[in-house]
Order: sequence, then C-alpha cells, then structure tokens
Amino acid sequence: MKNFLPTTKSEMKTRGWDELDFILVSGDAYVDHPSFGAAIISRYLESRGYRVGLLPQPRWQDTRDFISLGKPHLAFLVTAGNLDSMVNHYTVAKRKRSKDDYSPAGKTGFRPDRATIVYSQKIREAYGDIPIILGGIEASLRRLAHYDYWDNRLRPSLLLDSGADLIVYGMGEKAIEEIAEALQGGLDIKDIIYVNGTVFKTNNLQYAYQPIILPSYQEIKISKEKFAESYIIQYHNHNAFQGKVLVEPTDNLYIVQNPPSVPLTQKEIDEIYSFPYMRTYHPRYEKLGGIPAIKEVRFSVTSHRGCFGGCSFCSLSSHQGRIIQSRSQESILKEVEELTHLPDFKGYIHDVGGPTANFFHPACQKQHDQGVCEKRQCLFPRPCSQLIADHHDFLELLKKIRQIPGIKKVFIRSGIRFDYLLADQHDTFFEELCIHHVSGQLKVAPEHVSNQVLEKMGKPGKEVYDQFVKKYFEINKKHHLKHYLVPYFMSSHPGSDLKTAIELAEYVRNMGYNPEQVQDFYPTPGTLSTAMYYTELDPRTMKKLYVPKSPHEKALQRALIQYRRPENHRLVKEALLKAGRSDLIGYGKKCLIRPKAKIY
Repeated sequence: MKNFLPTTKSEMKTRGWDELDFILVSGDAYVDHPSFGAAIISRYLESRGYRVGLLPQPRWQDTRDFISLGKPHLAFLVTAGNLDSMVNHYTVAKRKRSKDDYSPAGKTGFRPDRATIVYSQKIREAYGDIPIILGGIEASLRRLAHYDYWDNRLRPSLLLDSGADLIVYGMGEKAIEEIAEALQGGLDIKDIIYVNGTVFKTNNLQYAYQPIILPSYQEIKISKEKFAESYIIQYHNHNAFQGKVLVEPTDNLYIVQNPPSVPLTQKEIDEIYSFPYMRTYHPRYEKLGGIPAIKEVRFSVTSHRGCFGGCSFCSLSSHQGRIIQSRSQESILKEVEELTHLPDFKGYIHDVGGPTANFFHPACQKQHDQGVCEKRQCLFPRPCSQLIADHHDFLELLKKIRQIPGIKKVFIRSGIRFDYLLADQHDTFFEELCIHHVSGQLKVAPEHVSNQVLEKMGKPGKEVYDQFVKKYFEINKKHHLKHYLVPYFMSSHPGSDLKTAIELAEYVRNMGYNPEQVQDFYPTPGTLSTAMYYTELDPRTMKKLYVPKSPHEKALQRALIQYRRPENHRLVKEALLKAGRSDLIGYGKKCLIRPKAKIY
C-alpha cells in the first residue's frame, strides 16, 4: 500500500507499529519524492524491512519533539536537509534569506543554524548514549576539518561538534544498509568502523587500515599551507576503487574516513527510483501553504547521478562522485508514464537529467572497474583522449519519452555541459536539443570569459564557449527557431581581479544585453575553490593566487558584470578608475558608462 511514512504516534498506529527501528530527523519538511535525500534513505530502509519514521523540522528549543515518536530500536539518522543549513539561511553577503523553499509556504525559521549539530545535541539530551548517524550534504562536506565561511575559521569534523557516532558521506544507500544490518545483528555502533562511505572517530589508530595520515587539525589551524596540503590529498582520494583510508588527528582523537562507497549498479539505482514515493509533500502541510520546493521537481525525472565536469566550485565530486550512475531506459520510461496519470499533470516534463543533463554514461571505459583518474580531469584543461563523447543513448531516451501518450514537451533544465556537447563528433543531439527540448531559451554556465579565472574554476576556455555560441545560433537559424541563450556568470571567484572582471564586463557589452542573474562566488565547505579562497593558494600547485575577499571589492566585480544598471554606475566608475581603464568611461560605442557622477 502506497502511503507516507509515519511522522506521529497516531500514524505509527495505523501501521500497527508501537516502535520504530530508525527515526530520520530532517531540517527539511517531509516531501516524499526521489529528489529529496531523506525520502530516498527512508524508503530504502523500508524496502529492507525496517520500520522507519520521520521527524521533519522538529522544534529544537527543547526535547519534546525529539521524544514524540519514542526511542528508536536501532538509531537516529540526522540530516540538515537537501542544503547545508547555513547556505539555506544566508546569502553570500551573510544576510538572512527571506525565503526557504523547503519549509511550509516558503517561510523561514523552521530549522536552526547548523541544524545537524543542534539536532544531534538535542537527541543526546533526550536519550543519552543512543546511536546517532549523520548524513546529507551538510554532514558529507563537513566530514573532516573544513573552512567555514560564516565563522571565517576552520572548524573540526562535524563528528566532534555534533557528538554523533558516524557520518555517512555521499549518497549513502549502500553504507546505511550495511550499518543497519550490523546494528540489527547486535553490533555496537562504536564497532562499526569498516563500512565504506563512512567517517568515525577513535582514540586507537590501529582501527584505521593502512591509512594516509593527514596534517592534524592543530597543524592546519596554524598553517594555511598545511590545510591546502591536506585538502589536495582528500581531493585525490574520492575514488571508490583506489581511494585510501584517511586519518586526521584531532586533539586526543583520530577522525577516520573510509574510502567512498562503490557506485551503484544500474539494477541498484533502478530499484531506488522504483520505491512507492508519494511524489509530493505530506498532507500536514496543505493548510500551511504547501512546500514550494516540490514545484520544480514534481514533474522532473532523475536519469543519473554523478558528474565528471570537475568544476572547482562544485561539491559534487566529493558528494555524488565523478562516476556517472545511470538508470535504465525502462526505469525512466516507467516513471514518466506514471507521471502522466497524476491529476495535475499538464503534459510537460520539466526536466530529464542529473547534475549535468548530457552526462548519461561514465566518461570512459576505465571508470567502470577502475574509477576516475587520481590527478587528471575528464574535460579540463581539454577533453581527455579516452573520453567517450556520445549522446546516442540519451537522445534515444528522449525520443522514447516524447512518444509516450500524454507527453506534449520534454524540457532539459538541469544544465548542459557545452564543451562535452562540442566534443561529440555528431551534431544530432545538439540539433534535437534545440528543436525539441528548449523552452525559448537555453541556460548554460560559462561562468567567466577570462582564461586566468576559468583555469582556477576548472572550466573550458573562452574560445570553447564562443564556438558553442556560434554553433547554437547556426542550428537555430537552420531550423527557423528563435531561441535565446542565457549565460550564467560568476563574480569574485579566486583568481579574479578587477582586470579580469573588466574583461568579463566588456564581453557582456559585446553580447548586447545585461545578464539578469550573477552569482557571487560562495565559499561552501568541501570544494577546491573554497580551499583556494581560504588559503589564497591553488592546492594543485601550491602557488599563490589573488582572491577578492572584501565585501566592497566583491561589490565592484559584481557591478561590472551588470554595468548597465543605473544603481551600479558609481561602483562601476570606481572600479574602472581604480583599474586604470578610464577609456571605458565616455560616450563611445565601447564605453561601459557615461561620466555623469563624481567619486568622492
């Protein structure tokens, strides 16, 4: 029988349960949809015969909500939700956000800052020495010592601040199943130290098998060079097939990271997306205004996990991994067909994709049994000679989806990697994309145009993007289409100075329109770019680099990209004068602004 998992004692009784095996505590509202990690993990455990309940967005001021479902037989599972709670709460300018799409009616205030820590501490207060297992993006990216942008300092592993027993990092299904079996078999949580995809703490180094010893927490707090050294070792050990056990000494303890879990097989990932999800939010939120986050994903389909794009500012390489894990066409088509029977379905599939839509299979044959290369990227600085740049399978899938009765249009909104698109020797997919899967405009993310900055981002050079733009409009013209291209740009990334920001502004000028969305670089835990931001070093080379950090300089770089906005005039003028580019102030065609304001 299809139904929501219990969130109250009364809902437990309808299933005939007086006790739960696991209680999953989440910073998000309860949305039973496979785009939500809490839904996947809870359904996965349910499929293995465990009794699972959810405690979504508990009030953390006292322990009443934490005891409302009783004491679980095996463990508490804790996640901050689909986003790091600090990213959820604060903008890059460290201002409080006014909206939370993962909460009722999009209102804020339903979760605390550093939700994983707060929830774990409340569970300890309520139940003492009960197993607590952390998961989700917040725990995954804070599993070892990390730079925290909001505190502007290094913080230790989340295991220490939270008092939890284990962290499950990455997507977590295989690890949580192995942990559940061990707990059910009577093993103490402190003895579960062997599961791949987990992090534990110990005072006995012998529990770590043939480890690499990282610089200690005390060392990296003193030395940014040591932090960069530690980070790059971690970065090179994201490979599930060849990654080593990593140990980070911290005070009188050792934080031990086991290698990542082996990627799911197609049969395994198909099973995960076949669970009886309700595909919407729990009825308890109906009177509260619903959960806005469901709107973007309700009629979207996840086709795969992982990303081999290797962008420095993206956390996917240390969370989902670089190896693509694809569902079968049969699994995806079955889900799409089910969507057509939902009462509010209008015929439009909003997205078919993953972190990058057109990565539908592993980058090369080697990755199937050896994993990713330790010190080489698939696409950067140029596509690898072993790269399989072929969209045939994805194209075939999209054609089959379009043929399903009730489908009017299939959009691709999860992002296209344009350098991979160009690496394909055939234009068939590119043409089909423009003809069938673009809703008036295609969004792409060149991020910048200065090769100096792009190199730090791990993105292709400007000439590759220019080639893509040219071909995009050629295809549109050929098929009499009037589609637009919407590029996303990022300001203030490590390596970006006023000179490169002006280079980007001039490119925007030549485009002929002002980009509506510009993202200031946001130093979130666990990324290569964040390591650059904190250390002002490139951990790959240990060379110094320029990092814009002051709020004022970040404002200057952002204003340059949107120089046409009247409210940015003063900042743009200041930036141009500071950079010695007064030639761009005037009335000529190449000028960015007119000289109407003085700088005091």
